[in-house]
Amino acid sequence: MSAVLIAGCGVAGLAVGFATWVLVERVPDRQSSLKRPYEEVRTALRTPWGLTVVLGTGALWAGVGASIGEAWVLPAFLVLAAALVLLSAIDLRHYILPNRIVFPLAVVELVLLGAAAAAKGDADPFLRSLACGGGALLAFTTLHLISPRAMGFGDVKLSFALGLALGWLGVGETVLGLFLGFVYGAVIGLVLIATKVRSRKDHVPFGPFLAMGAMTAVLVGDAIVEAYRG
Repeated sequence: MSAVLIAGCGVAGLAVGFATWVLVERVPDRQSSLKRPYEEVRTALRTPWGLTVVLGTGALWAGVGASIGEAWVLPAFLVLAAALVLLSAIDLRHYILPNRIVFPLAVVELVLLGAAAAAKGDADPFLRSLACGGGALLAFTTLHLISPRAMGFGDVKLSFALGLALGWLGVGETVLGLFLGFVYGAVIGLVLIATKVRSRKDHVPFGPFLAMGAMTAVLVGDAIVEAYRG
């Protein structure tokens, strides 16, 4: 059943990836996401960006299926993965994390995590999610107030949804996922500067690094936390 679940998630993720590419093209321009025809679907695999979004979503969904398994909370993490691919692609191209995606993501995570807690008959993971979401929001708001140029407000708003999802997995996974976002940002930023792809004055969007950190925690966070604790 595990192999079937992983394969099913991967195939479904490819289909979601095509829909995600439509949103990548339309959301920044405030176009209707439901207006036909969907020309973007036909051209998705003809561009490097489209190919990355479609295949990346499929791969992440398969990975989430393998990591979370047959659990009530699986839909919440599948939604998170698709949303982070969408937000990362938009942030890399337009340097924005649209409220049209970030706010619904937080609401959907609240609903799905709450439903999973009700189905399990255990409120503790959901309460931990709320605490981690609030803690992440407070920490990122503080960083934004200290250095607005280093921490955009879009990243602050995204931190709540990330804290919610990672909090379900554990406090250690939450800290790990958010911390890795900064690590990825610092390392890749230095590489870009060293290779002269970017200069110190160029803006590098932080959203994709937060997404990378969060998904690392989802996929292998348990193993990393256990290794750290010895």
